[in-house]
Amino acid sequence: MTRPRLGRALDLGSRAWWRLIGRRIDLDGDQRWLNAPTCGPGPIGASWLAAEAERNGGTVRENVADGGLLPSMAVLDGSRFRAANLDHTIRDFYEHTTSWQMEVWTQWSALFQPGGELLSRLFGRRVQQLALPTRPLDVAHGLDSRIVHLLDANGEQFAAGWLRTLATTGEFVFSGCYTARLLPGSDQPSVHVAFPLESGNVQVFLRPSVRTDGSLLLQSPPGAFGDDGAYVVVRGGGDAYAVRVPIHERFHVYRDRRGVLRTDHELRLYRALVLQLHYRLEPA
Repeated sequence: MTRPRLGRALDLGSRAWWRLIGRRIDLDGDQRWLNAPTCGPGPIGASWLAAEAERNGGTVRENVADGGLLPSMAVLDGSRFRAANLDHTIRDFYEHTTSWQMEVWTQWSALFQPGGELLSRLFGRRVQQLALPTRPLDVAHGLDSRIVHLLDANGEQFAAGWLRTLATTGEFVFSGCYTARLLPGSDQPSVHVAFPLESGNVQVFLRPSVRTDGSLLLQSPPGAFGDDGAYVVVRGGGDAYAVRVPIHERFHVYRDRRGVLRTDHELRLYRALVLQLHYRLEPA
């Protein structure tokens, strides 16, 4: 079997698997909180941006000079979060992300690194999405970051695309859609990140909180369907299916003793630590 045909078979097989184990959902009804951008066949990269803007009756704004992942951290204000309590540097990063540059270090669990490399080869690097770096040298020269704003019909930002590529090769590592979104029955907005895939996506809902030192915690803990966490959504034949997956993330964004902004990111499968990423963030 040729490589393109093998890739196509893997994509079709994986979507069939998620439909088999998933629950049918109504993305225009009770499960509209899972309505997020998808892609057509081929490499993903930035290909979803224009279609998502058009789907919402809006436009794409490229080359955002001072743009952020969120128009204001205050969009996350709720019963358990107040943006006013955040360290001002952290708030600046999220509201003016293009004004920052990053260095990243990765550390995989020895148990999970071979599986991560296999998934990256079979899916991530091929489709240019969720290509988690599995070797320290992959990110030794850093990641390039680009913010693209999606504007509604009134010219207001309703989402942001954060496109991260390897500085050495230009290959996409992550291509995510960032918004604030309410989960069913909740009065606390979550950070919502959707990673478009062909006829589906991977989504993460992160619960925000502020620590006493002004640092930011974003967490996707264990829970039930409809809670903060990670979801896989697939579409096909006019139907959509969703699965809550046992992947849990924790981001701690803080200033160290020297005033340098850093992020510690943990990814777990159930309770097992899979991967740690550490980011050093500096004004560009």
